[in-house]
Amino acid sequence: MGIIYSFLQQSFPSKPTWSASDIPDLSGKVIIVTGGNTGLGFETAKSLLAHNAKVYIGARSQAKAEEAISKLRELTGKEALFLQLDLGDLKAVKTAADEFLSKEKELHVLFNNGGVMVPPIEQLTADGYDLQFGTNVVGPFYFTKLLLPTLISTAKNSSDGHARILATASSAHLLTTLNFNTFKDGPARKAAGPDTLYAQSKVGNIVVAKEIAKRYGDQGIVSTSLNPGNIKTDMLRHMTGPKKAFLNMISFDVEHGALTQLWGGTSPEGKDLNGKYLIPFAKVGTSSAHAQDPQIGQELWTWLEEQIKNI
Repeated sequence: MGIIYSFLQQSFPSKPTWSASDIPDLSGKVIIVTGGNTGLGFETAKSLLAHNAKVYIGARSQAKAEEAISKLRELTGKEALFLQLDLGDLKAVKTAADEFLSKEKELHVLFNNGGVMVPPIEQLTADGYDLQFGTNVVGPFYFTKLLLPTLISTAKNSSDGHARILATASSAHLLTTLNFNTFKDGPARKAAGPDTLYAQSKVGNIVVAKEIAKRYGDQGIVSTSLNPGNIKTDMLRHMTGPKKAFLNMISFDVEHGALTQLWGGTSPEGKDLNGKYLIPFAKVGTSSAHAQDPQIGQELWTWLEEQIKNI
């Protein structure tokens, strides 16, 4: 009953009491939004720019990012900055982090928003990981680790003593647990199928966010994960048939979808949410027991450290 209640609570949320107009002035704040060229990321970047943040859009395609930056300029009168970032290629992740760090000495908020959803099972990352786990978990973990020294120093020198990291997860995490045998290709991964692999990657997002909170919270890092809600974006492009039709029927627009991560990333109360799981719209919720298990957190962190040590 607990899982059913959580699904219903997160799929049919009450009317939001917080809106993008409540975002405070963000002048002087440097922010990265991965996947900021489309969907939730685009909407998030738009609201951040409208409130005077300096926003970097992390995206794989320069052409798509430049198109998004042009649209954002028309909508806000502000100029977002392009950061070439392929989360499915760890060497490219390092290049992106190095590029950012060559330009900026501060990073106030990192929105780990970019990801993929239920692509064809044949697709893997450049490093041989399941495309969803690699792009949604391994890549963002490495990117975050590379930026952590800057986030920590920014927190130390900021007026409120904090810097924030937000991981965009999903209520889909309630459907499964982590199976380490499926992180790379093999019979177990193929047997799991795209839907379970997507749900698993969202478990990974929550587990990593909680571990960051535990390990770096005393250094001013506020790490949260969140379910933006069922939102109409091009993340559904690989879905077909009744499942896609049903999801579209119960989905909200991107303006609503961006609210929860904007709340966690910009609101004054957001600095007190370290380790929390946020749900629609702009509320604190509860993730699955598996995602909260400290032993699982330690095991996944150790595995992820092993993956990036020789990049």
